[in-house]
Amino acid sequence: MTIRTLALALALGLTATLPVHAQTVEPARLEQSVRTLASDLFEGRAPGTVGEERTIGYLVARFEALGLEPGGPDGQWVQTVPLLHTKLGKAEALDVAQGGTATPWTFGKQVYLSTLQPRDHVAVDKAPLVFVGHGVSAPERGWDDFKGVDLKGKIAVFLINDPDFEAVKGEDAVGKFGGRTMTYYGRWAYKFEEAARRGAIGALIVHDTPGAGYGWNVVVSPGGENYDLVRAPDKVTSLAVQGWIEGEAAKALFAGAGLDLAALRKQARSKAFKPVALKGATFSAAFPVTQEVVQSANVLARIPGAKRPDETVMYGAHWDAYGKGAPDAQGRIYRAGANDDALGIASLFEIARAFKAGPAPDRSILFAAWTAEERGLLGSEYYAVNPVYPLDKTVANLTIDILQTAGKAKDVILVGKGQDTLEDDLAKAAATQGRVVTQESLPERGLFYRADHFSMAKRGVPVLLMMGIAGASDLVDGGRTAGQAWVDAYTGKCYHQACDAVDETWKLDGAAQDIDLMLDIGRDLANSTRWPEWKPGSEFKAVRDKSAATRK
Repeated sequence: MTIRTLALALALGLTATLPVHAQTVEPARLEQSVRTLASDLFEGRAPGTVGEERTIGYLVARFEALGLEPGGPDGQWVQTVPLLHTKLGKAEALDVAQGGTATPWTFGKQVYLSTLQPRDHVAVDKAPLVFVGHGVSAPERGWDDFKGVDLKGKIAVFLINDPDFEAVKGEDAVGKFGGRTMTYYGRWAYKFEEAARRGAIGALIVHDTPGAGYGWNVVVSPGGENYDLVRAPDKVTSLAVQGWIEGEAAKALFAGAGLDLAALRKQARSKAFKPVALKGATFSAAFPVTQEVVQSANVLARIPGAKRPDETVMYGAHWDAYGKGAPDAQGRIYRAGANDDALGIASLFEIARAFKAGPAPDRSILFAAWTAEERGLLGSEYYAVNPVYPLDKTVANLTIDILQTAGKAKDVILVGKGQDTLEDDLAKAAATQGRVVTQESLPERGLFYRADHFSMAKRGVPVLLMMGIAGASDLVDGGRTAGQAWVDAYTGKCYHQACDAVDETWKLDGAAQDIDLMLDIGRDLANSTRWPEWKPGSEFKAVRDKSAATRK
């Protein structure tokens, strides 16, 4: 049986199993789709593997069986996304030297590294280390951590999050960024980008769980693997290695250079902060690298609009997970992301089913199953750079990425309060279910900048993210205490791990409620002439405003 035949058989089996109910998402359908996508057949759905090939075939077959049309370039179901895939081999050298004495570090214990350079070998030899605070250059906020420091040939050492994350009254950083709400300046991706812009040979971020929003187990979960979009030679990063230092190892490193990391954290909250060299300290690393160009793919499916087909409402979720890894305590080797984000993909199927059960919408609906979200939002970024449908005529992006699986809730969690008017749509839709909107309780995790909707937001498309780990839901059974327990258990144990799997504790009636909200919001937009807008103060408003004339 070919992969295409297998995928079609699976799709038709799921399509025929349960009765169709156009208005309400059925938990049983969701679970069936998730169990299929998270099964060993798909080998953890890593880009560039046989697992991807099977996944793409399955997604296309499901969308086709639901009656959708191909939504990719030239009438295809897929948009090809060329990716650079790298993986570090066994370390040939890995140490820090202080006072002439080299201390070996263990990969995954004191330090975690990867590379985005298309080389067969990467090496850093006795590179000086420079602490750059939070590594923020934000002239519009009157903030510059670099003060003209020369980072060429050096390792830039960063703190995670924004300068005001731990700021207290009286310190310069207070009110300069988002407080406990992370901005893009606080994200690891920005810090690596900034180090490369300044010519550093490497970049290391000091890990702390509150600032990062996840534990060390999440940091090391990719196992030395990384992905990037294929770039022209003059656009390749200067960073031979990039990664994280474990918190206690960082304290020891700074102490060995005669520095107090805790005191430097406080100094980094001052506008007067200047980069600090770790005197006498150098970093060395050498690794063989397996590198290849992988032809991955986004899957795009479409329902054409009956009246204004050139205006598009976009739904998105990512199909990729982490593939094969070391066996866990139960012997599971595939990190298949049942919740992150097979459940999101299952949501797209059910939303598509609901749309097809009714009359054609006035505007077109695009369903995007993205590749390589877990590798840095790469599939959605590729689409944003190479859009199949004009972004200035894209009405909104509605993204589903992790849903709470602990049952019905009295509220729904809003990610990115104050960004755009879609939060008002969410409140109205929630009210029809007798629910209220609760602002995310963990804004320091920067979730607004950590899912595929962000690729569209950067280009001005209004966005709404449904993400269950953004805060403790007020569960019908157990209240907010139970909601927090679910968040803590999932993020602390199973996020990006093999145990992100369907089990007997899953109660998908709450997830179905949230999917219904996204369905209702998208349906309303698809049958109206409204254009959601960014709110005053959003960093994305100016981008959208530039194309306002095209939407008159």
